[in-house]
Amino acid sequence: MNACGIVVEYNPFHNGHKYHVSKSREQSGADCMIAVMSGHFLQRGEPAIIDKWHRTKAALQSGVDLVLELPYVYAVQHSDYFSKGAVLSLSALGIDSLCFGSENGKIPPFMKAYDDLKENKTSYEVKIRQALDLGHSYPDAARIANEAIGISTASFDFSAPNNILGFSYIKQILTYDESIKPLTIKRQESEFHDEHLSGRMASATSIRKEILKEDGLSEHARQALPQETIDQLTHYRERADLWHNWNLYFPLLHYKLSVSSLKELHAIHGVDEGLEYRLKQAIKTSVSFFDFMEKVKTKRYTWTRIQRVCTHILTNFTKVEADLYLDQNTVPYVRVLGMNQTGQDYLGQRKKKMDVPLITQPQKANHLMLDIEERASAAYYNPLPNDRRNNHYHREFGAPVRI
Repeated sequence: MNACGIVVEYNPFHNGHKYHVSKSREQSGADCMIAVMSGHFLQRGEPAIIDKWHRTKAALQSGVDLVLELPYVYAVQHSDYFSKGAVLSLSALGIDSLCFGSENGKIPPFMKAYDDLKENKTSYEVKIRQALDLGHSYPDAARIANEAIGISTASFDFSAPNNILGFSYIKQILTYDESIKPLTIKRQESEFHDEHLSGRMASATSIRKEILKEDGLSEHARQALPQETIDQLTHYRERADLWHNWNLYFPLLHYKLSVSSLKELHAIHGVDEGLEYRLKQAIKTSVSFFDFMEKVKTKRYTWTRIQRVCTHILTNFTKVEADLYLDQNTVPYVRVLGMNQTGQDYLGQRKKKMDVPLITQPQKANHLMLDIEERASAAYYNPLPNDRRNNHYHREFGAPVRI
């Protein structure tokens, strides 16, 4: 069977995602579409609006055949580590191609950018250091360095979010598994972080904003979502009595920051350059998550970076744990979140050829990264009412979704 991989968050799965799955299958000629999906917490350090199980089911009902979990260790990271974990997970399952959405919509500019970066690596690193020393955030420093060596041009915008991620996928493919054929399709929906909800093709950001603002599925939101996602959003709300957002986690974050020592905070992944002092000071006078973020963020400490750090504080994800995995050249396992019959057939063909364990029964597995996933689940479900929390938390140890 021919397999095409896609890297997703589905927060939530919308019409643009459905288009991506369909066009990826068409362009790749794949028999099996495999999505590697972030779990409960996402790349920008945000909780998913509904849990990974409901997002998995929406994906399987909308054209995906097999859903893998992108481990927390890689999921809540900048683009290079995020893409590395995704590509290594898909490579372990022997995919033939990987298809990503991009603002550019063509592969050759990405390949040229990779060659230019290799050729100008020393100059690039110098420009990065200079920009960081001037107080720029890492994303801004990278943009400045890319422009300086000629990668980012008018015809290839390297500041566009999906182009940044797409380039990261290209780098990881060419570094770890050149047998994977990279493919890309031009994004049809609104801009990646567009907060204005309009029409059938809207960004996930605008859809979430509308859902949370209205505390329900308005007609505008429904228009941008397939029925399968509407069903899963509704079902999760009925079972959990909420949709997740950062405001719900502020009491837990406040507690963790208040009782943790500076030494304990410094041990958390991402807490560098004395950030622990800034966090401790800000929490003393903050009355909401937004208020806290406004007090902490600076030109150097971006909103996204701080959100990731806050997520790592909630999950107690340490520098020591990050160092164990982020620089490895393979993933320690591949975990299945859900599958249909096609996905099950593909796994049956591939599992004996895999070099890493395939996990479908986490309750029988023993691995530190699974312990980290357990902590992430405990943090994620913390805001749920007492009578609902335990059932959701114990789902972490259950079998994959099957349709």
